[in-house]
Amino acid sequence: MRLRTIVAAAFAALMACNSTARADEVIRVGLIDPMSGAFSVAGRLGEQHFRFAIEKANAGPLAGTGKRLDLTIYDNEVSPEKSLTMLRKAIDDGVHYIVQGNGSNVAFALSDAVAKHNKREPNRAVLYLNYAAVDPSLTNDKCNWWHFRFDADSDMKMHALTDYLVTQKDLHKVYVFNMDYSFGAAVERGAVSMVKDRRPDLQVVGVERIPMGKIKDFTPYIAKFQAAGADTIITGNWGPDLSLLVKAAADTGYKGRFLTYYLGSRDVVSEIGIAGKGAAIVGVFYDNIDQPLVRQWTTEFEKRYDNTFGSWTAITSMMMLAESIKKAGSSEPLPVSKAMSGLTWDSPLGPITMRGENHQMLQPMFVAALDTGMAHVFPDVPLGFRGIGRIEGKDTAMATTCQFPNAP
Repeated sequence: MRLRTIVAAAFAALMACNSTARADEVIRVGLIDPMSGAFSVAGRLGEQHFRFAIEKANAGPLAGTGKRLDLTIYDNEVSPEKSLTMLRKAIDDGVHYIVQGNGSNVAFALSDAVAKHNKREPNRAVLYLNYAAVDPSLTNDKCNWWHFRFDADSDMKMHALTDYLVTQKDLHKVYVFNMDYSFGAAVERGAVSMVKDRRPDLQVVGVERIPMGKIKDFTPYIAKFQAAGADTIITGNWGPDLSLLVKAAADTGYKGRFLTYYLGSRDVVSEIGIAGKGAAIVGVFYDNIDQPLVRQWTTEFEKRYDNTFGSWTAITSMMMLAESIKKAGSSEPLPVSKAMSGLTWDSPLGPITMRGENHQMLQPMFVAALDTGMAHVFPDVPLGFRGIGRIEGKDTAMATTCQFPNAP
């Protein structure tokens, strides 16, 4: 009798363990971004955002499904070559979902490698979720089925930024200044073409690219802006290549206005100081958006990490991944990719859609300028972003040349 009881108890415990295992399927997400080197601040901030976003996805769309997302970090030092090594390691680790955002040069390498891997080994397929690499080619001539972009591309952003520029009648001379790699070249092309012929008195007076992560003193470049009479700087610079640039401008008393893609990080605003008042950013998020859930998440994130909340695309990518897994009824990349292509999610900022034609997210975009007197300000400077323009997601779509060469 005692033996029978022990066996029954052991069987019940085994069944409980099996039930727990089934109810706790772990879906690994691999973040491939710089965790060391010159751009590590951006990578670490991304890690914080993804940990936060995964927590919200597990508590939201995936709650009760018996599945949960879990984050693994892979340091690529923003190197395309090392990123490929990290991709192979992630695949060997059993990761099926890759996220990356720092550097379109890295994005091109990962997108191509993921497509080739999935063709060779469809049973170990990987989905690449791009949260911040915004070269337009990634969802045009270089598109592939396994790549999904959650940020607006640089042309979409430039269209919004130049629309704002045209309304600023006190700005006349534009200097286009970028990092010398694929994204910087894309920003340059977009700026030059979209500023041209917009206003008779508006002209581009300088175009220049600098080696990525190599310049430590931007004072000589500020002198070039002044010599050209530039009152406006359009730049896609990010990380130290933006913070050191705006610091040099503040230190030399340069009065020109910066129109940027990546001004929203705490380290950059701290460097520019009060001289940054009026500088503008274009993107899919800014602080001081008046939406209750966004305000709640912003406060929660900043209290937890003592850092500025800003990577809204980390939230959207993990929420959309979770929604796609739930819709597909599977955590396998192929059915999830089919569920995600064309999916619309009613986000706190409005409806967002993963465009089926090229896997480019369509979502509301904003133009905002640093100003005093805002409800939410940066910890080191009494400045916060004031919204000055909103474009609905449906109005951000641009023509695409994407013809998926590998659609399943």
